[in-house]
Amino acid sequence: MTGPTSSGPTPSGPAPTDDLLERVDALLRSPEATDPDLGDQLARAEDPLLLCEAGILLENVTAARVSRTAPRRTTPLRIAVAATFTADGVAPLLRTALLASGLDAEIHLCPYGRLDDQLTDPASALAAFRPEVTLCLRDSGSLLPADWDPSDLDAVRDVLLEQVAATGMAAAGFAERTGSAVLLHTVPLPRPDRDSVIGYRSRAALGRIWREANTLLLRAGEEHAGVYAFDLEAALADAPGPLRDERRYRFGRMAWTPHVELVCAREAAAFARGVTGLGRKVLVLDLDNTLWGGVVGDDGPAGIELGTLYPGDCYTDLQRRALALRRQGVLLAVCSKNDAGLVNQVLADHPDMVLRPDDFVAVLADWQPKDTRIAALAEELSLGLDAFTFADDSAFECGLVRGSLPQVDVVHLEGDPAGHSSKILDPARFAQLGTTVTDTERTTLYRKRRARHRFGATQGSVEEYLSGLGIQVLVGAADEFTLPRLVQLELRTSQFNMTGAAHGEALTRRMAGSADHAVLTVEVTDRFGAEGVVGGVWLDRGPERWTVRNMVLSCRVLSRGVERAVLQYVADRAAAEGATLLEADYTPTERNGPAASLYPDAGLSRREQDPDGTLHYLARLDELMPLTPDWIALAPKETLDHA
Repeated sequence: MTGPTSSGPTPSGPAPTDDLLERVDALLRSPEATDPDLGDQLARAEDPLLLCEAGILLENVTAARVSRTAPRRTTPLRIAVAATFTADGVAPLLRTALLASGLDAEIHLCPYGRLDDQLTDPASALAAFRPEVTLCLRDSGSLLPADWDPSDLDAVRDVLLEQVAATGMAAAGFAERTGSAVLLHTVPLPRPDRDSVIGYRSRAALGRIWREANTLLLRAGEEHAGVYAFDLEAALADAPGPLRDERRYRFGRMAWTPHVELVCAREAAAFARGVTGLGRKVLVLDLDNTLWGGVVGDDGPAGIELGTLYPGDCYTDLQRRALALRRQGVLLAVCSKNDAGLVNQVLADHPDMVLRPDDFVAVLADWQPKDTRIAALAEELSLGLDAFTFADDSAFECGLVRGSLPQVDVVHLEGDPAGHSSKILDPARFAQLGTTVTDTERTTLYRKRRARHRFGATQGSVEEYLSGLGIQVLVGAADEFTLPRLVQLELRTSQFNMTGAAHGEALTRRMAGSADHAVLTVEVTDRFGAEGVVGGVWLDRGPERWTVRNMVLSCRVLSRGVERAVLQYVADRAAAEGATLLEADYTPTERNGPAASLYPDAGLSRREQDPDGTLHYLARLDELMPLTPDWIALAPKETLDHA
């Protein structure tokens, strides 16, 4: 099984299941064996019982053995499952979904029916596990009293809303104490409960009350730091079969059928990709029979299929979906074997085009191999290939990119174009925890990055290039507007992340509001314009010693000396507030090598090393050398005093 991987396109339909367990068995027979296509098969399989068995067998198998995408994390994701019902089937299904996403995980299943206790008790086994992600699974039986009265729905409403409010507060408290990202969900109402109300008006009232409770759960995911929610009730609209099997429920309090457990597991895996910053950042699209129907070189700009009639409306819909992604921070690019003049004419002038030239970070229309063009674009944008998704109707082009660039996520848009949009909009593909102002401006920011790349190619030396940029670094305290971007950056950044870890939203907010800590934002501008928030620093502020708990910088600004200017700001602020020592931590990972030299090069001395590999550095502030490079102007935005 070890050896060259298949270069053919990934089938778009459900995976054949007859050989899935055989492939798992073959993988287990040799600890050196790999099967990079197995992850794709796990993602496409629809038999939850088969997947559950596979998940049990794959408990000790790493994602690197079954996934084409090399994992960006060096340690397993700690993810906990806490439920008000028996949820033993969720854990193995979650494992298969995570492996298919390229994530290793350590999964902790809390005791049955102990969700509330586990969240609220600081000494619970859940708290001791220190999960990075916590799934809170709740069934209707935990909200509705066993003796609820269908003739007194006002009383039912009072109980429901009280229970749901308590759930939100418990989740928020746990997120704040632990830094875990907590995922809630809407609770579907089982058929026996619905059918217990026989009057149509009363049944409508029960539905309204139930949706009111679910709306509060969704609102908790908007209002509480570190708490998120997904609409399970809506997701089940496309799931086969009933919500629960009454025999399984009465026998073992299994509130969900395996199909529902699979829906939940895959939603949770998509959320985990968002938490770990693994969502794809770039969507590269072909043109002919992808963004429009037909071949523009043969049919001419007037002959391509777009508009309101089938099949043109399918391509128009795909463009609208792509535009929606762009507005939320996904970069769009074109990679097409085509005449550049014709392509530019269609993008600029065709009346039925939804996407226009300004919506793309790059339009690559020529006759070069697509894998070469995508690799070059990744270099220009300073992004890893694992940030890219490539969509094309050609089996040959999909196979070429998949074989040459295995880290790129390839979507083969074969068959009826009516299904193309759904193939691209896989929930796990572009998953992120939230949308920031920077996300809405991302296309413009990355266009400027390409301009900087081309400017650098014209300069005689690195020093000449950096001096010519006119770099200004602005550092200041995080606020309500910049804090979400910082949380996102710490999750997504792996190359310049001094600890390779993330504090999470709730803990970051608590530190930002504490006199004993500080959270800083880093912004950069140069001759090409503003880069936006590109970095952050998490600090402990003591009377004599300041400690840099973590510093992250976007790959957009690496190799410019920005990190040294930021450290200079921290040292200056610490000294101004009376501190005499500066401490900083660095935990080596497989990806943060570019950050390893910052502290020793800045004059901090290595003091000790923890068992987990974390290195501690220390320096007297009055002995530090000037750190800001000559080509950078350091501009503090504000002081760090807390009201």
